[in-house]
Amino acid sequence: MSQRLDYNQLAPAGVKALGAVYGYVAQSSLSTVLVDLVYLRVSQINNCAYCLDMHTRDLLKKGVPVEKLALLQAWREAGDLFDAREQAGLAWAESVTRVTDTGVPDADFQAARRVFDERELVDLTIAIGVMNTYNRMAISFRNTPQAARPK
Repeated sequence: MSQRLDYNQLAPAGVKALGAVYGYVAQSSLSTVLVDLVYLRVSQINNCAYCLDMHTRDLLKKGVPVEKLALLQAWREAGDLFDAREQAGLAWAESVTRVTDTGVPDADFQAARRVFDERELVDLTIAIGVMNTYNRMAISFRNTPQAARPK
């Protein structure tokens, strides 16, 4: 697979704007591990190899055990491996990312509200939205994952 075009070169102001949203999320009160788990889960749903590679590496650097990464896709079946905030964040990420199928029902919103305050829920939804955008950019223009680049 080869890259179709380099959107970083072609639309630097647009990429910078996306980066500002990414930076906003990074400075939010949400834990960086939670945010990266959500980024990785959204990327799994969207099948974005570039982002899967990047966020897996980020989580490993933060000391997240490989077992947790291996079971992320099946987090509902992973017992206590994921804490209550992580479970709620992952459930919200799945509902919001699959909005066409889910419509983000009231039950999903209420479940997230039991764990996150209003600001956290908005920030988490911004994180989900920006990762969906990054996934679409990387997939559409065929960004090559670090693991698949020639050595």
